[in-house]
Amino acid sequence: MKVAVTGASGQLGRALLASTPSGVEAVKLRHADLDITDADAVNRRLGEVRPDCVINTAAFTDVDGAEDRPDAARQCNTEGPANLAIACARLRARLVHLSTDFVFDGGLARPYLPQDAPAPLGVYAATKLEGEQRVLQELPTGACILRTSWLYGERGNNFVLRMLELMRTRKELKVVLDQVGAPTWTHSLAPVAWMFALRPETGVFHWCDSGLASRYDFAMAIAEEAAELELIEAAPAIWPITSAEYPLRARRPAYSVLDKRATETALGLRAEHWRVNLRRMLAAMTADWE
Repeated sequence: MKVAVTGASGQLGRALLASTPSGVEAVKLRHADLDITDADAVNRRLGEVRPDCVINTAAFTDVDGAEDRPDAARQCNTEGPANLAIACARLRARLVHLSTDFVFDGGLARPYLPQDAPAPLGVYAATKLEGEQRVLQELPTGACILRTSWLYGERGNNFVLRMLELMRTRKELKVVLDQVGAPTWTHSLAPVAWMFALRPETGVFHWCDSGLASRYDFAMAIAEEAAELELIEAAPAIWPITSAEYPLRARRPAYSVLDKRATETALGLRAEHWRVNLRRMLAAMTADWE
């Protein structure tokens, strides 16, 4: 089986390539290899590769930058996935498209089910939702939308690496307490994406690591684990603040925990707790440095 991975140089793309299942030929498509916003290039490149499935991780992920560059965000997050879906329909290929917890506004007091009504708060979230809708419209019987939350990995631009950088240079940090979600390691998500690539399920699914945390809780755990592993000299003082005290260009959902029970049932899996996976990720970083 041949599977094309778009956004292959990103943090999830790297995890996917590192965990390619036996018997699968993974075709690495970085942005330099394929600009998904170029419909002609998508048709031409996928026509050359002729994959059985495409896993799309390419996205405009700068949540605040999307407020200033809505056209660029829409091209990458909406039109790009639509281009892939149209090409997959022509090739009779499957498409697994990665999306986000940010399609919800955070107003519920329970984890969000895949069928709950989305209500995006900003440009990034709106364009990701539009991308989901276009994929399902263009490829209704061959597309799987896989939403995840608070994704992080050993490389890339993510909360864990930003916190580690700050913790090496500052004695005190302030982190918001009133945003709650489920941190998810790329190496937890990658096997799930592969399973959906190799299976027939279609529609919208959720995956995140188990448990939940505020951004403050997450930062405290990073500091504690990193200090124990000597990735930082000592854990800094971390003070909780409100989102109003740390204003950003784009609004974030106050609560965006995803209900993944349908995915666990469909795949026969149980997600591990986010703190277990955080420890594994930081331990892997330590091993790389030795």
